Amino acid sequence: MNWLKLVNKIVLIGILSSAIGAFSQNTLQDYVKTYPDYNEIILNDNTSYEITFENKNLKIIQDNFTESMILNQNGINNNSESFTYSELIKLIDFEAQTIINDKGKERKIKVTQSNEKESRDDAIFYNGVKERQLIFPNLEAGAKKEYQYKREYVDYHLLHKYIFGSSIPILNSTLEIKTDKDISLGYKTFNDASNSIEFSKTEKKGKWIYRWTLKNIKPLKYENFAPGFLHIVPHVDIFIKDFTVDNKKTEVLDDVSQLFKYYQTFVKDLNKEEDKILMDITKQITADATSEEDKVKRIFYWVKDNIKYVAFENGYEGFKPRESSLVCNRKFGDCKDMASIITSMAKYAEVKNVWLTWIGTREIPYSYNELATPGVDNHMIATYKKGNEYIFLDATDKETRYGIPTAFIQGKEALVSENDSFKIVKVPVVPAELNAVTDAVQLSINGEKLVGSGALVFKGYNRSNLISQLGDATNKKRFELIKSIVIKGNNKFKLIDFKEENTTDRDKPFQINYSFDIDNYIIKIDKDIYVNLNLDTNFDKLTIEKNRVSNFELDFLTDSQGTYQFEIPADHTIKYLPKNVAIDNELLSASYTYETKGNSIVYSAKINQKKILLEKSDFELWNESIKKIKSIYGETIIISQK
Repeated sequence: MNWLKLVNKIVLIGILSSAIGAFSQNTLQDYVKTYPDYNEIILNDNTSYEITFENKNLKIIQDNFTESMILNQNGINNNSESFTYSELIKLIDFEAQTIINDKGKERKIKVTQSNEKESRDDAIFYNGVKERQLIFPNLEAGAKKEYQYKREYVDYHLLHKYIFGSSIPILNSTLEIKTDKDISLGYKTFNDASNSIEFSKTEKKGKWIYRWTLKNIKPLKYENFAPGFLHIVPHVDIFIKDFTVDNKKTEVLDDVSQLFKYYQTFVKDLNKEEDKILMDITKQITADATSEEDKVKRIFYWVKDNIKYVAFENGYEGFKPRESSLVCNRKFGDCKDMASIITSMAKYAEVKNVWLTWIGTREIPYSYNELATPGVDNHMIATYKKGNEYIFLDATDKETRYGIPTAFIQGKEALVSENDSFKIVKVPVVPAELNAVTDAVQLSINGEKLVGSGALVFKGYNRSNLISQLGDATNKKRFELIKSIVIKGNNKFKLIDFKEENTTDRDKPFQINYSFDIDNYIIKIDKDIYVNLNLDTNFDKLTIEKNRVSNFELDFLTDSQGTYQFEIPADHTIKYLPKNVAIDNELLSASYTYETKGNSIVYSAKINQKKILLEKSDFELWNESIKKIKSIYGETIIISQK
């Protein structure tokens, strides 16, 4: 046993002796009674940091300890736990055990089955992060799982957040940080409006001790249309502000200028050498461009079409863009690589104002002024400055057209690197009108069927999402996908034929021309025929639950317009048309109108979304609006035989 393991064992024994307490069947029964809906609870979730000096630099050791209890037979299936580490956050040691009740006494059974594997992230092909999986033996109701692991932070800029929350209840959660007095620690708390997290800062033996504790934490609730758990869960972000060695003060992180300075270390030598192959490509695709913006657009689309997006990160490669020559040669790259090749090609095209840009996606809740650390960003793009306008060039989404940002960075702040300076620019939320969906449908009755033809048109994000969804599907698979998009009425809908337009031109709306019939849709009673022209009821399932915890976030704003022209049979006349209805508030506007044109009834249904993020104060108005729309969906026209 080396000295690290010995120290680790001593620390573990100390923590366990104070944390375990009484182990009895009565305790288990109390927990089962208090948490009847859960198979397991976390008794203690504790993380501590020791930040000291070594060779005149910072040394950061993190110690993590988790103790949980199995409450019932179903909980026995929860026999594994895991933690991660990498080149930048190195694993020092770990230890784990199961504790069971053996004839009224505690018996500790060491975890011997442990597996290391690559940590998987659906959004990242390879990230260099390792995951250690622990398999706990001899689990039973009342048994405890305990594990501890120790890691070292190689780069002190990368200290990050501590989260007070899990998918199961937590009785006690504590973060403790011990620093030398010549180290200045920064910290910011989020999502603790009631100040429930207990905080203290004390001095002991010439060191500062910071401590945050939260008890009886309710489990996180998964909800559709949630903006991301960091918008909800209480957490503390920690960072090094500065430290002093030999009377010399080193600034680390505390404002945006320092964060930008750190980022610059990764890009200051990027693309210094000229690459003739990439230059020739650039000259070729921009040869007959009519303007500077036309050059940028052609470069942007060339990268989308020729460089495959593959998120490939390992250690500092998660921060450092690769050389544009390498990206061009490989024909693939991650977000940083695409930003690198776009900015490099812009220079070859003699466009000077295309910049590297750091940005956080919408799942990250912070602004740069709230938290000027690497925790505010998880993405990189290029930005073209056209006069006073900023155009955001994110090539990771192949289908998004030039001129609008990718949907997942709407409303976010971007840190734009303009030579040796920076500017924080707000990415706009794309107006609903630019993401319009229009459907023009011709309808008539043929025997017992409602038959029709339509032209369904998609713009903006609706277009790019749909094209991505369809992919390269062909034949029957594509037919079924198109059917799922144009389906109307009821499950008797039958798609007869379709034709697509503008599948490859990003700058043009995607259109589906289709024909169909719907059996058992019209209702005949004596001489009357009832037809509901609300063939699309997209909003009927968007009521927000009363007990919802998180805000309600849409992927993007949409303007939906449906026009349904219904041909009245020759021997029939109109008996009843529903009243026209309009809704207009700060969340949405909608109108539903009927009019007669010759021998047809024209029904127009329009909904325009105005707000991409609904806060709790918006829920009541939203639900009232949806309730009214749902009542409109039930309206029918009545035509009667003469």
